Formats: sequence, structure tokens, C-alpha cells
Amino acid sequence: MAVLEKKSAFASYGITAMALGCAVFVGLQPAFSWLLLVLILVTLGLSIVYGKRYNDTGVAINRVLVGILFVFSSFTKGVDPLGTKYKMLDYFAAYGIGWMNDAALTLAVVMILAEFIVGICLITNVLSRLATLGATLLMLFFTATTFFDAMYDLVPDCGCFGTAIKMSNWQTFFKNLVIDAVLIPVIFNNKSLKNKRLPLLMQWILAIAYMGAFVWFEVHNIRHLPVVDFMDWKVGKDMSPKGYDAGKIYVTYRNNETGETQEFESPNYPWNDSVWMSHWTFVSQRSEGGSDALGFEITDAEGEDFTHILFETENLYVFVSTHLEELTDKDYENCIKMTEVAYNQGFDYIWLTASSPEYVEELNEKYLIFNDVYYGDELELKTMVRSNPGLMLIDNGVIKDKWSKIDFPLVK
Repeated sequence: MAVLEKKSAFASYGITAMALGCAVFVGLQPAFSWLLLVLILVTLGLSIVYGKRYNDTGVAINRVLVGILFVFSSFTKGVDPLGTKYKMLDYFAAYGIGWMNDAALTLAVVMILAEFIVGICLITNVLSRLATLGATLLMLFFTATTFFDAMYDLVPDCGCFGTAIKMSNWQTFFKNLVIDAVLIPVIFNNKSLKNKRLPLLMQWILAIAYMGAFVWFEVHNIRHLPVVDFMDWKVGKDMSPKGYDAGKIYVTYRNNETGETQEFESPNYPWNDSVWMSHWTFVSQRSEGGSDALGFEITDAEGEDFTHILFETENLYVFVSTHLEELTDKDYENCIKMTEVAYNQGFDYIWLTASSPEYVEELNEKYLIFNDVYYGDELELKTMVRSNPGLMLIDNGVIKDKWSKIDFPLVK
């Protein structure tokens, strides 16, 4: 027994180095690999067998490594709690527990907060034994969940790092096994984690302060927009597809009175003239050259592709609402004020939504601001602006600015 308890430099540093090496291979191998699985299981086995033989420095290194991982993971999700909410809704649907949908945002905030508190406490050695217990419980849950994801492909992407890093289900599961290998020695040596420099009361005060600061951070990102945008539609990005300028789109319309058909090169026709549009009906469209690199389109109520508007219009305000049914009277009041701002600036505006055209017609009878409405995929609209409604300013495909519904630039 004395031999087994003897501290070992190999155990303290070698196994951790092996785990980090496995982590590198996980990042390079998105598909299932028997070789990678064997390497990780060997590392995990060594961690279990030699976990108690880590010296204090080795335990501290592993403690900090696990803490950094948890803090990074919680930050990438805490910057966008709504994204984690949407991912939870996917899980609820996959597991047939849709009755929990209303609690999705609350659960997302609590889970992200738990990850952060565990991580920051491990890094700063504050309430480390309690933080180790929290990390153990979280990793048991994450490892089990991602195993079923990998086996049955229940949810394509677990969202473990929000939208910052995309990983396949097997990568995610293997990643969690690597974390387990690093965490096990910390669990086995948790009695040595006691912080002798800080009184217990001060540690609790610090932990509560960490919690308060991160809750504020999450709430701020929910009410406004993510302070760091990891999504495609970020401010400053040019969303125009490569090769788009080389392509041409032609649309054919039929006059409702004479039956005459006429072809136009898009967008060189009065698509934003409601009077003209009421006398002409869309028939078909064709394209020459160009590219479908964006992988996203917006259409009018008849299904005609109007994606080009986003790339060929200067200073275009874009109202984005996945579900117009969820907007309040206050939301509509701010939207109306925003259309007045757009008018005073000489800017155009359009709406993008996943609601039905019939519902839009009903709304327009009341609010009279839904003349130029286009329809897109709900998932894509959610990545454009994490607010319902949200607002974007796009200049020939370049995202100039974005606002949540409480931050509309109403004073200009």
C-alpha cells in the first residue's frame, strides 16, 4: 500500500501530458476512431490507477486545467444564453420532454452559471473541494448525455462551446472523456485542495461575488446582444456570397390585367413599389452564373427569392422576428418609431420573419408597417439577431450594426 501511495512524477505530469495529446487528436478527428478511443481509454485507465499518486503540483496543474476549460465553456455559452436555450429545446424535443420548454432559458442560465462557478473556483482555489464535487457531477451528466448523442445522433451539435467552436458528437464525447481523465486525480486528491491562505468565510464571499458578476453578465447578454458575437451575421462581416457579383438573376412577371409577361434582371424592377406589385404576379425566375455560397435565402409570400436585397441595397434596416406572434404592443410601438427614423434618414427597411404571410396581413391592417416582408428559415433568423424583434443595418451585404429590441437607435 505504501508503494501505491508513493508520489510519482510520471503520474503527476506524464498522464496529464498524454491527456493533452489526446485532446489535440480529438480536435483533428471529427469522426469516430477506434485508435483514438483506445488512446483515450488507456489514458483514462492510467488516470484511475495512478490518480492517488499525483504530487501537489500535479494536482494543482490538473485543477487549473479543468477550471480553465469550465470557464472557457461557460463564457462561450454565457455570452449567448439564448443560443443555449435553443439547444436545450432541441434536447427536450429529442428526449420527448417538451413540457420543459418554458423553463429552457432559466435552466440554461443556471447550467452556464454552475459551469462558471465550478471553473473559477477551481482556478482560484476557492471552495475547491466543493467545486470538485460540482465538476464531478457536471462531467457525469455531460459524459452520459454526449455518449447517447454520439451513439444515436439525437442532436447534431451539443453546443458545449456555444457557437464559438463546432464539434461533432463523437468529438464532444471523446473531449469529455479526456476531461474526465484530467479531473480524476483532482477527485482522488481532493483532501489536499484545502486553501490555507483564505478563511472559509472569505472564500464564500468571493464565490458569491463570482456568482453575482456572472449572473449580471448573462442577463446583460439576454437583454441586449452578445458582447462577443461568434455567429456568422456579426457586425463588420460581408455576407455577400463569393462570386455573387458574377451571377445574374432574372425574374418574370405577368400583368394581371393584360396577361403580358415581362422579364427583368433582378433587382432592376420596382419590387419595392406596392402599387406596381399589386398589378403584376410573379411567374418564374432563372439565374446565370452566381453562387449559392450563402446557403440561405429569403422569399416573398409567393416563394420568390429576394435574397439579393440584402446584398444590393445601401443602408437597409432589417427588422428580424422569428415569431411576430410573440411581440408586444411596446415592441410594435418601438418598431413604428424606428421606421420613422429610417424614413428621416432616407434609408429603406424590410422585415424578415418565419411567421405566416396570413398573420402578417392581419398585422399590417393594424400597424401599417409590414409592406416589405420576406420569409426565411427560423434557425437562420435566430443566428442573425439574438432578439425578437431585432434590428440590423446592412449596406450592400456588410453588417454595419445590430440592436436588440430595447436598444433601437430611436434618437437620430
